Amino acid sequence: MTSINIPRPEYPRPQWVREAWMNLNGEWQFEIDHGRSGKARGLQQTHMKLDQTILVPFCPESRLSGIGHTDFIHAVWYKRSFHLPDAWSDHRTLLHFGAVDYAAEVWVNEHYIGTHRGGYASFSFDITDALARGENIVTVYAEDDHRSGLQPRGKQAVTYHSQGCDYTRTTGIWQTVWLESVPQTYISSLRMTPDPDNACIYLEATIKGNVNGLHLTSNAFFQSRPVGSTSAKLGSASVKLTLPVSEVHRWHPGSPHLYDLHVKLMDGDTIIDRAESYFGLRSIQLDGMAFRINGKSVFQRLVLDQGFYPNGIYTAPTDEDLKRDIEISLGLGFNGARLHEKMFEPRFLYWADQLGYLVWGEHANWGLDITTSQGLVQFLPEWIEGVQRDFNHPSLIGWCPFNETWDAGNGARQNDDVLRIVYETTKAIDPTRPVIDTSGNFHVATDIYDVHDYDQNPDTFRARYAPMADRYRYQFLCYKCRKCLYSHQSR
Repeated sequence: MTSINIPRPEYPRPQWVREAWMNLNGEWQFEIDHGRSGKARGLQQTHMKLDQTILVPFCPESRLSGIGHTDFIHAVWYKRSFHLPDAWSDHRTLLHFGAVDYAAEVWVNEHYIGTHRGGYASFSFDITDALARGENIVTVYAEDDHRSGLQPRGKQAVTYHSQGCDYTRTTGIWQTVWLESVPQTYISSLRMTPDPDNACIYLEATIKGNVNGLHLTSNAFFQSRPVGSTSAKLGSASVKLTLPVSEVHRWHPGSPHLYDLHVKLMDGDTIIDRAESYFGLRSIQLDGMAFRINGKSVFQRLVLDQGFYPNGIYTAPTDEDLKRDIEISLGLGFNGARLHEKMFEPRFLYWADQLGYLVWGEHANWGLDITTSQGLVQFLPEWIEGVQRDFNHPSLIGWCPFNETWDAGNGARQNDDVLRIVYETTKAIDPTRPVIDTSGNFHVATDIYDVHDYDQNPDTFRARYAPMADRYRYQFLCYKCRKCLYSHQSR
């Protein structure tokens, strides 16, 4: 359920598609809350009107939002009504947010629903018990403080004007808000691990609700041809399946073969829940100096994509703009991107999957103080959400949670345990991809040792870093002279 008359009308989660959904983008009531006094003034109450309107999902700093307020914003409020379809009344209703920067609180019909902290990860709430038949009102409050040192801000400027490689800030909702209708018992997640060498993919599904007597089926298709199926009974809320395929077509950069996947939750012959997805069969391996995809060494010609748009800032004006960014990069001879200081939205990764474009996933760690363990508290939960959300994308070939973790200006050094724990947690969640703990500077635990050096003298560059070849597999890149790109194999 959607409309071409609202911005960003496309389905926001293309790797897990259900038919019953409602896009809540469009015009919302809006108010900037400089004093963070809105809750005391009762703005969460349904009868309280906000003093402006905004076009969601564009942030208030953007021109596309209709607000264009580029000064610092400490807090914002959103409110809108929606009509619950009669066909949804006996199902559960989930309220999804693509991303809200930074700390969000949500009410539905004045019922407090929940809180989420993190400006980049997607999140959702089950709002069924707060709903009424017919009209309902959802209210969102978000606080944001890019200068606190307590939140990852990425390349959002801490000065009024854009400065250096920091740009206009983003506050509040900046990705699609949407509703989804699901059965009382439904498939809440599906993790897919490809194994092309054994002609199969491993599936792990999580179910919410009563699983007694149910079973899960999955069917794979390649270019509409059925190529595999599997089924398993449910003994708990989690089930693992191996889905063999009769035809192996590998996903490879420039040759992005994809399979369609249909998943059903069954009670005998009755379909309880169904969803559609897709997957790619590809493997990743570090082999000395070689980065191998499907056993073949692939030289990564990557751009550094920071994901900013002149009119939408963090939000692409259209889905076509996301696709066009990749097409421009491919047209210039690149085969991928490091998604830099920002968790990109799922639609971008979808187009990377479709177009055979390599990407490295990163978080927006700049602005977060990691000299103490508090940095881990602020960083790790959202990073886990991002890794879990994006795990299934074949285009994603590695993780880089931190970028250039400089020492603090007061002489305090990074807390190495923060980087080590994030690295080890990432490897525990995803053992299939390499992880760079921090791109440049002070490595603690890493699969690839990379160096950012800003010295203009190539001889100084080599003398400083060549001894590290005895310990690490790494890449060298001198940003200024551009002549020092070379790599060594660990001994």
